Amino acid sequence: MTIKCPYCKKPAKLVKGDEIYPGRASTANKNYYECLPCNAYVGCHPNSTIPLGHLADLELRTARRQVHKQFDEIWRSGRMVRTHAYSWLSRQTGIPYKECHIGMMNKAQCESAVAIVISYKETW
Repeated sequence: MTIKCPYCKKPAKLVKGDEIYPGRASTANKNYYECLPCNAYVGCHPNSTIPLGHLADLELRTARRQVHKQFDEIWRSGRMVRTHAYSWLSRQTGIPYKECHIGMMNKAQCESAVAIVISYKETW
């Protein structure tokens, strides 16, 4: 499997977590794809080399963290189970369910998702 960097279009390198997060034992043996020149990376599904989404640079990783911070409260609160929360987010954003994963979102999708989730949480 060849994973290409969306920024420079060159192949990303498969690395271990200790290269991405030096000194962090919890991620040391996890797999990541990294494009060092672009400072872009993405983690892999546990015990595999299948990426969890698309490589992201610092700006996009920050945007995705903001979505997770807001969105994860929905399912962690018990208001929806996780799969239903993603189905809801898919309908709200117009992103097809199979593609509605935060690790696959671009910056504009992240901004839209955060606004949608915040608006929903204001109704609690």
